[in-house]
Amino acid sequence: MNITSTLGTIDTSVFIVYVVGLLCIALWISRSEKKEGANTEDYFLASKALPWWAIGASLIASNISAEQIIGMSGSGYAIGIAIASYEWMAAITLILVGKYMLPIFLKNEIFTMPQYLEQRYNSQVKTTLAIFWLAVYIFVNLTAVLWLGGLAIETVAGVDWMVGMIFLATFSVAYSLYGGLKAVAYTDILQVVLLVFGGLFLSYLALDAVSDGEGFLSGFSILTTEMSSHFDMILSPENEHYMSLPGISVLVGGLWIMNFSYWGFNQYIIQRALAAKDIKEAQKGIAFAAYLKLLMPLIVVLPGIAAVVLYPSLTSPDQAYPSMMALMPVGIKGLVFAALVAAIVSSLASMTNSISTIFTMDLYSRIKPNKSQRHYVQVGRVAAFIALVIALIVAEPLLGKFDQAFQYIQEFTGFFTPGIVVIFVMGMFWRRATSNGALAAAIGSAVFSVVLKFAWPALPFMDRVGLVFLLCLALCYIVSMMGKAPQGDASVSLDEVSFATEKPFNIAGIGVVIILVALYATWW
Repeated sequence: MNITSTLGTIDTSVFIVYVVGLLCIALWISRSEKKEGANTEDYFLASKALPWWAIGASLIASNISAEQIIGMSGSGYAIGIAIASYEWMAAITLILVGKYMLPIFLKNEIFTMPQYLEQRYNSQVKTTLAIFWLAVYIFVNLTAVLWLGGLAIETVAGVDWMVGMIFLATFSVAYSLYGGLKAVAYTDILQVVLLVFGGLFLSYLALDAVSDGEGFLSGFSILTTEMSSHFDMILSPENEHYMSLPGISVLVGGLWIMNFSYWGFNQYIIQRALAAKDIKEAQKGIAFAAYLKLLMPLIVVLPGIAAVVLYPSLTSPDQAYPSMMALMPVGIKGLVFAALVAAIVSSLASMTNSISTIFTMDLYSRIKPNKSQRHYVQVGRVAAFIALVIALIVAEPLLGKFDQAFQYIQEFTGFFTPGIVVIFVMGMFWRRATSNGALAAAIGSAVFSVVLKFAWPALPFMDRVGLVFLLCLALCYIVSMMGKAPQGDASVSLDEVSFATEKPFNIAGIGVVIILVALYATWW
């Protein structure tokens, strides 16, 4: 079967209307900055005035992108529902981040994650981590989003992947470079609505196609029967994909470390919560995002599993989601394609905004202090543009040889996430942690990960992440105890931070736990 699903005239028209409409909305949102003169708080933190619904929507829009939609759908095609653990475990992680970590960051009134590290440790730790994050955002995150997005556009619209990548980069620049985080966050609301409803509709059509028109419930029943091996949440050691998702470790092992690193200490994610007008608004936004995460496997994983039945001979798992677009009726296909592109450009915009924030506030402002606010905003815009150009150049050489890009991203970032989590957790909750202990954990994370990868190749990478975390924890403790107690800690003491949360947030957290228990009990 020919999987190429080129867009018709009506679909193309719908898509163009969406692109033009989004740009107009973004420019309209950004108009206040033009009147008042942009400053760094306006541009990088949306004037610290984001409401909860914008925070929650923007968190998900920033997270769900090409590597999620295309990559996780591809992993659903290859592995099955087990890959949904990344989404479902993220929901409970968000609740914990909102209750125990966000209050510390907001109390410290920071712009960036490296800024907190400078307050807690010193400028050396901040600079080291700032450079690391810039490298990862450009050479892993941006490249992956552009590459998978280009492939999706090629498959769906029949446009060359390089042209598709250039379009995505240009589109994200057009609406985010001028307006900053405010333009990104408020347009994300439209993006998420389109993404959720378009994704759910595609899942409905996929299940209906599996049942030959007998309805989506019948299709789901057929799918769980014919593809029963794809509906195991906890993989056994005999499963060929056990190395990617090692059984019970997804519930008690390294996945927790990866989730806390991503949702708690990742600049382009947590930046939305840092832009909240107060802690209660931020926590409501995070709870909203947690429930959207519970919904995501229906949108990104289920179509991949259905594709095993409908398109069993795909040459690459990452072709699963774009191939399913062929099921869409005329007009709706253009709308769902717009939803896919919406997710991609939203993540690109979020990443480039965070790159510009870290580069400008953590590195450039130290080299060139006492410049005007407008100067720093302009530097941030230039940094974002250069980052996109670099990502465009290196995307194909770095990712062109990988079948499941989502797994590649997890494997690569897994080298560094244990050390990052140790640095933040020890810094936030153990006052005796020193800057040398933090640097030792950062270096040890990479060293331990590389050594274990080659010395113990049979160890699944998720288990390796958990083991390296424990080693880095011990290393940070030992090095810290060998040195003098920290003297220059400028961060807020925990005694000044309230971890109390309101009743609606607590109820939302309990609800997430109940839903997760039911899901894992059903497909254990």
